Amino acid sequence: MLRTCTDLWLQWDDSTVRTVRKAPSRDRPATYSMLPAPGELPVATWRLEHGWESTGTFEEHAHDFPGLAYFETTGGLLRTGRRAWPIEAGDLFVIAPGDVMGHIHATDLAHARGWGVFFTADVLGPDVPGAHLAWRTHPLLFPFVRGGAIGALRLRVPEPDRPEWAARIQALHDELAQRRDGCREAVLAHLTLLLVGVSRLAADVVGDLRENREPLLAEVFEVIEQRYPQPLSLRDVAAAVSISPGHLTSTVRRRTGRTVQEWITERRMVQARRLLAATELPISEIGRQVGFPDAGYFARTFGKAHGMSPAQWRRAGAEPGSRPRR
Repeated sequence: MLRTCTDLWLQWDDSTVRTVRKAPSRDRPATYSMLPAPGELPVATWRLEHGWESTGTFEEHAHDFPGLAYFETTGGLLRTGRRAWPIEAGDLFVIAPGDVMGHIHATDLAHARGWGVFFTADVLGPDVPGAHLAWRTHPLLFPFVRGGAIGALRLRVPEPDRPEWAARIQALHDELAQRRDGCREAVLAHLTLLLVGVSRLAADVVGDLRENREPLLAEVFEVIEQRYPQPLSLRDVAAAVSISPGHLTSTVRRRTGRTVQEWITERRMVQARRLLAATELPISEIGRQVGFPDAGYFARTFGKAHGMSPAQWRRAGAEPGSRPRR
């Protein structure tokens, strides 16, 4: 029986985050987006223990958000891109948005012990740009800047540092699970320390990436960042970067797993969530500020992405107990 990544996600440790699956196309596997519950941080952890059991397999898939997979012990396989990596103690896989994770057999991870940490880039703070731009410009996210065809980046945590890495991820998990006073600040602090550690391990790789970064994608995301509050189409973006709409569509989809229009919508939804949570602006005004002059179209688009209307999302985030205590 083939199981989807959604089934796997439901076994993860943070129930306040859910994924939305986009079905595979002719040239892309299924792609997953992360959606936090109203008022929650878009961060999730997954604990993988020895003896983990499941039936069937998990489909080949990609995420449009960054992630880490850290393994404490030797044993098992991780399939990424077109490679099957034998897992060794201290392996750290940096999973960029768009990286393809291979078809996983249940037995691949039966002898593995480690952690998965997944998040969206806008978790790093209100001053960070949209998720698509942030993981290309934020210094702590630079190790995640790679095309999706390459597969996850494999790094090695030195043996003396491994207990600290395991403790750091455990602390992040505990904060997400226990939701004590100040957990929001604690989660951000632990995640930031993890990303600092990744950046240090990837120092040599980062230099390489800086020499070979993808200028076309950088231009595309810069156009989206600057113009998402206004009417903006694929043709507008293509004209701004001086290539044909067809070439732009295939390139962006191949390298990130999403179309240009989906990235425009995602940027607008990130800002809409911020405005719904942090202001009392009317829904129609929020829609206008994020590029939807038609309030009905904004509500339909938001509802399709989040499973509820903007008003419901705002109310849910304001209800007692729906947000982490501070």
